Amino acid sequence: MKKLLLATAMMAMTTGGAMAANIGVSMSQFDDNFLTVLRNAMQDYAKTKPGITLQVEDAQNDVGKQLNEIQNFIAAKVDAIIVNPVDTDATPKMSKLAEAAGIPLVYVNRMPSDAKLPAKVSFVGSDERDSGTMEAKEVCKLLGGKGDIVILMGELSNQAARQRTADVEDVIKTPGCSGIKVLEKQTGNWNRTQGADLVTNWISAGIAPNAIVSNNDEMAIGAIQALKAAGKPIGVGPGKILVSGIDATQDGLAEMKAGNLAVTVFQNAVGQGQGAVDTALTLAKGGTVEAMVWVPFELVTPADMDKYAKKN
Repeated sequence: MKKLLLATAMMAMTTGGAMAANIGVSMSQFDDNFLTVLRNAMQDYAKTKPGITLQVEDAQNDVGKQLNEIQNFIAAKVDAIIVNPVDTDATPKMSKLAEAAGIPLVYVNRMPSDAKLPAKVSFVGSDERDSGTMEAKEVCKLLGGKGDIVILMGELSNQAARQRTADVEDVIKTPGCSGIKVLEKQTGNWNRTQGADLVTNWISAGIAPNAIVSNNDEMAIGAIQALKAAGKPIGVGPGKILVSGIDATQDGLAEMKAGNLAVTVFQNAVGQGQGAVDTALTLAKGGTVEAMVWVPFELVTPADMDKYAKKN
């Protein structure tokens, strides 16, 4: 049974007193707004734990480089490893490396594809079946259950991108939203510039959606920039193009405040980061944790955006 745990709840799982520990952290990439918040959260939280050292490496979106980083952590005999995977399909190999070395491994933010996680391996993140579903249901509501949409997808090597897209497609199959049609869907690789380029190309091709549904805020912001450059009206209502995203980043919320982003979904980067560190420490001390530690998503609309202003 799944448990919804915020990082503060993870404190209860630690066993005994303080310990010295060296934790290796491999991030898929540093050059990403949301992942920067996640990385900073881990590093800031570790500073509050006496004797805890994080060695943080940038895989630069290269799965081969990330595997080398994990092997280097193992050779250095770290006490635990935290991985934000470049390619979630590569996680079974990572899990086997850590298991063979007897070193605890915690995946964070991006769900591993392992059929079953080995002992001493856990995942801390948010259930992507909720993210795209929350986004799509709100878009459906704002469109009145009918209209044409395009979908900006994240990197297809990531489970999150595939799941968020599937969520949207599942929602528009439901009776109240079956009047919505997907005109196009392409990957913008989570990237603002690529999102802008895709939307510019669609506009040039004469594609005229009622809404742009993005797998993340960065691509949504790119879409907003492209719409503005083309002189297209942005917002909710007749004749306007609705834009939605996921993550509730600071930049995303700024666009929402400006009236450009109609919907986003808060993904708790700080909660995930702190939860990953606590989980790694618990496993390093021989404690037990859930295989899947869930940090809930939350729908964000203009009506309640202010309470999320300083969270990511």
